[in-house]
Amino acid sequence: MKQTARWQSPWGRRLGLVAILLLLGGGLAWLDQRGEQQDEPVPGNEAGEPDYYLEDASLTRFDADGRPYQRLETPRMVHTPADDVIRAETPHGYLIDSDERQWQITSESARLLRGGEALTLEGDARLVQPDQAWQLATQTLHYDNQDAHAWSDTPSVLSQHDQRMSGERFDAWIDDNRMRLTNDVKGYLPQQPEDQ
Repeated sequence: MKQTARWQSPWGRRLGLVAILLLLGGGLAWLDQRGEQQDEPVPGNEAGEPDYYLEDASLTRFDADGRPYQRLETPRMVHTPADDVIRAETPHGYLIDSDERQWQITSESARLLRGGEALTLEGDARLVQPDQAWQLATQTLHYDNQDAHAWSDTPSVLSQHDQRMSGERFDAWIDDNRMRLTNDVKGYLPQQPEDQ
């Protein structure tokens, strides 16, 4: 009997092993990219990754005596721990003054800062006074709960029924039920019919 020796190159085995590893690595990279393309329920932003988010949320804040001072409803609320800010989409809510009147607020987005003491409404922000139903419309509205002070440094329109006034700055102190419109103030009052 005659035996034949087969000659195999050590380079052939190595190249086969390298090819298998490259295919395996490429497959894993492809799978990893597919995972990144899926929509994540909580996208990060410039403030970092959120630690929680709520959908269809209703938030009520209470003072030290247990009285509510702020209510907010939103389809989505996100908290980022890096800056300790709560961001809300299309919020609707109320600021409650010392006489327990509810001042209605709405906007496209909101940010709650300092544990809810400071609120910023952005994008078509509105504040409606509960008794006489005057309404403020502005781009950005700030509210500080400690002073019960709402203000805007963006052009603001104050209206009640057919009356309108506009100015470059708006201030309101809701506990005192007083407001101030300043800088380039203009007004429109409808003409009253003359007695015949």
